[in-house]
Amino acid sequence: MSGDLTPVHDPAIIRAGDTYYLFSTGQAAAKTGLIPWRTSKDLVHWTYRGAVFPSLPDWATAKISGTKGLWAPDMVFADGEYRLYYSVSTFGKNRSAIGLATTATLDPAKPGYGWTDRGLVFESTASDNFNAIDPNIFIDRDGSHWMTFGSFWSGIKMVQLDPATGKPRARARQVHSLASRPPPGAVEAPFLIRRGDFYYLFVSFEFCCRAVKSTYYTVVGRSKNLLGPYVDREGKRMLDGGGFIVLHAALDPAKRWRGPGHVAILREPKQDYIVYHAYDTRNDGASTLRVQPLGWTRDGWPVAL
Repeated sequence: MSGDLTPVHDPAIIRAGDTYYLFSTGQAAAKTGLIPWRTSKDLVHWTYRGAVFPSLPDWATAKISGTKGLWAPDMVFADGEYRLYYSVSTFGKNRSAIGLATTATLDPAKPGYGWTDRGLVFESTASDNFNAIDPNIFIDRDGSHWMTFGSFWSGIKMVQLDPATGKPRARARQVHSLASRPPPGAVEAPFLIRRGDFYYLFVSFEFCCRAVKSTYYTVVGRSKNLLGPYVDREGKRMLDGGGFIVLHAALDPAKRWRGPGHVAILREPKQDYIVYHAYDTRNDGASTLRVQPLGWTRDGWPVAL
């Protein structure tokens, strides 16, 4: 891989036409801006294109005091528009919120390009036992829309969304639990897909954001029911801390990349890919974009190739 690969943290990816668009966490004070985005034609060569937001949304700073960035985006195409979900929080606290911005096209050269912020989607307060960050949007085969989210606290949650608005219906805000771990509860960054008869839930365990000292890694569980229970290859429930390892620093033959996690799964007609960030021991621990083909075992478990 080459081009603008750093800093990339918490990547989200989508293909539109012949171009891949990648979005990631951004800080207001960073040169790359709030939700920086990059493009590639081949998943190998990447070019930085700018930032989605010129400044923090007013609603976000009003709700979440002290916020300085927009974190962990996710991207989906639905109802004729591109929907960018993003997190608003401060480190280590669960007074958090998930917002939404939309555009008719991702190509700045086409009519209809331009981001419109749609405001609050979902939030958590200090009295909640969950943390409303790290959104991932899943559209099931029946057309229903779901949002998984969560970081630490009581783990990974899911709520149903209205396909027309991309937000929860006023009377349908039930929060479902999908995965958790014992204290300190180090599980976050869910990503949900469906393959064959199973739903697969990818999450990150342990601690990110410590450069080469990061202990982050990625696991997966599966279920025939959208609401779970999700179990790993040994049958342990993800609600009890289970997870089949997909990415781990110990699996890197070069021993170069630390803390591989916060994944997005790119489903292409001929090949699945796992997209994530990892910390580069050869570049001062820089948070770097990584893309690997994703294979599948005969018994249906994903393996990063």
